[in-house]
Amino acid sequence: MLSVSDSFGHCRRIARARARNFFYSFLLLPKAEKEAMCAVYAFMRRADDLSDEAGLAPAARRAGLQRWNDSLEQALQGRYGDDPILPAFHHTVERYDIPPRYFFELMQGVTSDLDTTRYQTFDDLYRYCYRVASVVGMTTVHIFGYECDEALELAEKCGVAFQLTNILRDIREDAELGRIYLPEEELARFDLDPQDFLEGRRGEHFREFMEFQCHRANDYYRQAAPILQMVRPHCRAALWAMISIYHRLLQRIQAADYNVFDRRARLSDLEKMSIVVRACKLRYLGGAPPFPA
Repeated sequence: MLSVSDSFGHCRRIARARARNFFYSFLLLPKAEKEAMCAVYAFMRRADDLSDEAGLAPAARRAGLQRWNDSLEQALQGRYGDDPILPAFHHTVERYDIPPRYFFELMQGVTSDLDTTRYQTFDDLYRYCYRVASVVGMTTVHIFGYECDEALELAEKCGVAFQLTNILRDIREDAELGRIYLPEEELARFDLDPQDFLEGRRGEHFREFMEFQCHRANDYYRQAAPILQMVRPHCRAALWAMISIYHRLLQRIQAADYNVFDRRARLSDLEKMSIVVRACKLRYLGGAPPFPA
């Protein structure tokens, strides 16, 4: 069986290679918290990959997710088999007293992608966002340390903001996979159809629809902003960088006049590093500005 130390090393390599946005903020963390974030990221990355594994039928992907769910149950009892992620993952859950239900809810969320391709209302979509993103935020807050339970409520909102940003960025790619995450009742309100997403139609109705969706995502970022003062001081710069990178993606979508079809909204490595550098300065000065900045 792999040692916990070697397991953390394995998770760190996964995060460095795959966490294109999050890993930059991990660089600002003390070693223990950075390793913990890499461990939970590696666990969640595996779940997401199993859900989206190309070339496999839904039944095969479902079976893979069920095996990973079974591995989760075993790992929480200290039985890791030969998987290199699970020793570090379990150590992190135990050390930071992270509620195991977060990870089972995540598994429910990624599994739902196999058979749920439409969401009728925003309440339906919110439930999905909670499972695949809010639980990530609440896990992060446990690792970073928090001063009051309100931090968990704000982490939930922050996760929704992140996931809405992902959904808006990936509209066309998701439509090509047969997935329309944005609520059907809102598509109807703006006289849109899923085919508009597939064909990249950007009429006035689409623009108004996207403006509405971005306004809602921005509102969730705004509601979550006080969380920056609720985690332990030595983790605030990392959280500020994490939120700033994701919020900048949303701003990029808006700056492109909501054209998410011709080019995927992204930040360059240089842009992400500039955010990290600014966060370093903020940490040195002993604080973080109100968000968004």
